Amino acid sequence: MSKESPAAEPGLRAGLRRRHMTMLAIGGAIGAGLFVGSGAVIGTAGPAAVLSYAAAGLLVLCVLRALGEMVVARPVAGSLAEYARMALGPGAGFTVGWLYWYLYVVLVGAEAVAGAAILASWTGLPAWLLAAVLLVVMTAVNLVSVRSFGEFEFWFASVKVAAIAVFAVLGLLYVFGAWPDSPGGLGNLTGNGGFVPNGVTSIFTAIVAVMFAFGGTEIVTIAAAESREPGRAVARATSNVLYRVALFYVLSIFLVVAILPWDDAQVLTSPFVSALERIGVPAAATIMEAVILTAVLSVLNSAIYVSSRMLYVLTRDGDAPAGLVKLNSGGVPVRAILLGTVAAWLAVIASYVSPDQVFRFLMNSIGSILAFVYIAIMVSELRLRPRLEREDPSSLTYRMWLFPYLPVAVILALVAVLVSMAFMAGQRTQLLASLASLAIVAALYPLRRRYGRRPPVTDVAVLRR
Repeated sequence: MSKESPAAEPGLRAGLRRRHMTMLAIGGAIGAGLFVGSGAVIGTAGPAAVLSYAAAGLLVLCVLRALGEMVVARPVAGSLAEYARMALGPGAGFTVGWLYWYLYVVLVGAEAVAGAAILASWTGLPAWLLAAVLLVVMTAVNLVSVRSFGEFEFWFASVKVAAIAVFAVLGLLYVFGAWPDSPGGLGNLTGNGGFVPNGVTSIFTAIVAVMFAFGGTEIVTIAAAESREPGRAVARATSNVLYRVALFYVLSIFLVVAILPWDDAQVLTSPFVSALERIGVPAAATIMEAVILTAVLSVLNSAIYVSSRMLYVLTRDGDAPAGLVKLNSGGVPVRAILLGTVAAWLAVIASYVSPDQVFRFLMNSIGSILAFVYIAIMVSELRLRPRLEREDPSSLTYRMWLFPYLPVAVILALVAVLVSMAFMAGQRTQLLASLASLAIVAALYPLRRRYGRRPPVTDVAVLRR
């Protein structure tokens, strides 16, 4: 393992401030999946969806804690892919890096399409045109500087946090009978079939869908390379994950199923809108559309950033064409950003030309990638922890809990999630398509090792803590 370099990653600028890192970590936990996708989870598990969100949140919390331990001890640009490289070899770093890049490139296209659909309903303009405008605008934001990305993400995240906080206050007032004309009480939690109307297995079935809703919390470790104190910034951000999960997901879902019967048709399609309408908030649908649009733009902004930085790291390690590593005067990897945007354009085109075949396959092919990445993170932590204790025990100021038992338990739980997907009709296609993505990327590494201009990199430069 290499020694620490005296400064941050060469070329990249330390333009992210503490408030950017804080809101990036918070915003990463709140996506459109919470506001829209939670309806399907409630339909699967009923009021017990609260337990599904809590269990999945704890699982992701453990993954982020393990990742945080490695970042604090050995901060590196590219974090999760580079730890796989350190612990498991260059092939693992190559595979995790390219899978993660692919995941976020497809997400860029998907979020552009989702945002365009909302704007089209407001303006009547063609959705494809609006998707193009969103891509151009958010790409331009990322091309200016990392601080520009951080500022936009700060305000996007602020809107999402404010929306959840207001919803929580209104929901608690309604549930406890302090809101005008509210009946109060928690009868909906046990009515209509009970707290677990579809059986205990439904809680675990819902965990599969819920776990991927938490994707994005790890973005803060990617951004650490462009903050002034990468180790401390990540430690602060990851330490606050628990209350974010409790507030943003568990409490908000609890309030939804407490305010409305879980099997209400409107809850299944638009849970937050339905809850706000029951409370009596005027123009609830329009307000939530604006919040969802903000969430979509936030993910779009972050996805462009993450895909470009991961490609930059892959290029630096010789796993991508050398020309992509070039930075502009602001320390931004312009070519890496533009390549990701071009790839996202292809996904957008597919969504309009072949929505039921090509675009559906693209979305399915990223469905389980986060589970693969999380497993790689946990295995990397298991391998690196003993090494760090031998070489530099003083660096382990932020530790994974109950090592090695909890990391092993988390790995087994993640494998169980993937295995369960094979037996679920609605998830099987995603698993198979994602396994195909994994197989293709892994199969490319022998070609890179044989024909690459540079030998595979195993020694990773460490940033200043």
